[in-house]
Amino acid sequence: MKSNILCALPAVFAAFSLTACDNAFSEKAKTAQAADSTIKTAAKDTLQAPLSNEPAAIVVDSASFFEKSKYVANGDSSGRWPVASTLPVAGAILPYKRVIAYYGNLYSTRMGILGELPPPQMRAKLQEEVKKWEAADPNTPVQPALHYIAVTAQGSPGKGGKYRLRMPFSQIDSVLNMAKPINAIVFLDIQVGLSNLQEEIPLLEKYLAMPNVHLGIDPEFSMKTGAKPGSRIGTFDAADVNYAADYLANLVKKNNLPAKMLILHRFTRAMLTNVDAIKLRPEVQMVVHMDGWGAPARKINTYRQFVAKEPVEFTGFKLFYKNDLKETPGRMMTPEELMKLKPMPMYIQYQ
Repeated sequence: MKSNILCALPAVFAAFSLTACDNAFSEKAKTAQAADSTIKTAAKDTLQAPLSNEPAAIVVDSASFFEKSKYVANGDSSGRWPVASTLPVAGAILPYKRVIAYYGNLYSTRMGILGELPPPQMRAKLQEEVKKWEAADPNTPVQPALHYIAVTAQGSPGKGGKYRLRMPFSQIDSVLNMAKPINAIVFLDIQVGLSNLQEEIPLLEKYLAMPNVHLGIDPEFSMKTGAKPGSRIGTFDAADVNYAADYLANLVKKNNLPAKMLILHRFTRAMLTNVDAIKLRPEVQMVVHMDGWGAPARKINTYRQFVAKEPVEFTGFKLFYKNDLKETPGRMMTPEELMKLKPMPMYIQYQ
């Protein structure tokens, strides 16, 4: 799968541009203007967003959990699915609901749909996707989500030399408020650059301690060799994943929270090493998320090779509104097509 390296970096902070990203790092003046417009709209939306009731926590019982897990396996005959998993703690979303998420960053219109459209239009478009999934799989309710890149990898070292930029908490607050009118949950995504999860996750604890906030970690931009993000694809080891999962599990136990979700991006084998050593916990639901773009056949092959063949717990699949159109036949995959995969992805991300 051809990588989408550095297309995820906010142009307003980028120090260089790449042709592969369709000049995602355009001239700073134009990008800053667009970013400023997005941020102002987000701030306005924050002030106007009405409060809404949180959805009732799902009651977990072993019979329904294992029955639904078998349904998600979708007739898989490899013996890999469903995964032998422990019963999650109360409030677990998976496998009872499918998460449909919009991904992006408020500083850039090019990092994803979340930052590309003004909040009201973005929510309306997300709800259209939710309806498509409800129609494709009437057996599975849909949970809308906003997946916000809270720490972005950078093309320049920055003040600390870590090639990453932490978003201000005011922007995270804006995303939380954007989510309220449609009862969406929120994911905070981390691209560590030359930093590490031990430095970055604790800084987000006040948000991760909220019952509606979950975590994503992106190995593509974890540069353990010291290389600059974008010069090669990065990696996380099982030890990194276990650290993140332990951190979330402790928050769940300490604060009596519903189960957390942990999204692991992947489109090559080397992006996640020692997968067999990843430990499952009842407090954390892990999703290995197929993160590559391209034609349907390419995406399906990547999913089968790097997600389905190395089971962790649940699976995810990313759809790109723009990049998926670049290869023949020049279209996005449909919910009905993704429903045929074994196992069925339970986390769908639109960028």
